[in-house]
Amino acid sequence: MAIRVVQLGSPRQRDEGLRIGTVRRPPRGVRKTEYATRDFYDTWLPQLAPSAGLVSRIKKGPDTPGAWRLFERDYRRELSQPDNARLLDLLVALSKQVDFSVGCYCEDEAKCHRSILGKVLRERGALFA
Repeated sequence: MAIRVVQLGSPRQRDEGLRIGTVRRPPRGVRKTEYATRDFYDTWLPQLAPSAGLVSRIKKGPDTPGAWRLFERDYRRELSQPDNARLLDLLVALSKQVDFSVGCYCEDEAKCHRSILGKVLRERGALFA
């Protein structure tokens, strides 16, 4: 039983389990009935996506290690809010019982919030594939 961090829209891996979209918006031009069959996600959890303001700031700002560190600090702050922290606790507990994945659309995981989300879940004791 474990979590995988994936790119939404990519082919599903064997034993990936339920795919959870941790994105602010659903995929453009895709009908709700096709989200799962087109390998986007089975269920949507936008609460674990960075806020719109935070995403805008990182996309419009300089592409530097310092800017990324600020983004990570602020995203972690958002994740530490009580409702989000409870969702993280739930995902950690589920990782010890079932296989599932969390993801985002970004091609480069190193420049995507899902890399930070994965780190936060590991720090909280989640099991990973």
